[in-house]
Amino acid sequence: MMRSLLLLPAVLLAVTVGRAEQSRFQDPQEVLERAVDDLETGRITAAVAGFDTLVQLVPSVEPQLWQRGIALYYAGRYRDCRAQFESHRTVNPNDVENAAWHFLCVARAESAEKARAVLLPVGLDPRLPLRPVYEMLRGALKPEDVLVAPGDDPTGQFYAQLYVGLYFEAIGDARQALKHISEAAADRYAAVGGYMHSVARVHVDVLKRR
Repeated sequence: MMRSLLLLPAVLLAVTVGRAEQSRFQDPQEVLERAVDDLETGRITAAVAGFDTLVQLVPSVEPQLWQRGIALYYAGRYRDCRAQFESHRTVNPNDVENAAWHFLCVARAESAEKARAVLLPVGLDPRLPLRPVYEMLRGALKPEDVLVAPGDDPTGQFYAQLYVGLYFEAIGDARQALKHISEAAADRYAAVGGYMHSVARVHVDVLKRR
């Protein structure tokens, strides 16, 4: 997934109304930035509302909004979550993370077996340990195989812990999910995990409230 904040093309931001009327409209870039910040800080209801508003303002940007898919997952809108990640694949077809979140959405809406059956195909995603993550989702590798794949690389370790945790959540093992996502949310991974480290921290809070 794209790790930097999406910048909407200027042509999408243009509001074709007179200057006097523009104050009646929300700036799509501001809506996006607020929604992304709301998700990062755990304000899920506000994040979902913001992303939904953005889609209403600029429908053509919807496929880019992987962050919206994550917010929809936390909001329990699993079918909408699934649709968002299917849409994102049209603009980011190689991303294993997109397939992993899609897997999680389908598993929560239906079952892990169904999620595996409709696992999104991906192209070449060279990041460690993303290919092993995909093979785990496919059923070809075990979680412990993913955990050892990155060796001593901190970035790879972060993603291994995060996606092993999400996998355990998808298959209904709440204890292992909390263990591994808590590990991903540890302070030592803040610099290498970036925005997804914030997501991991939000996810731990969600798990603890269940």
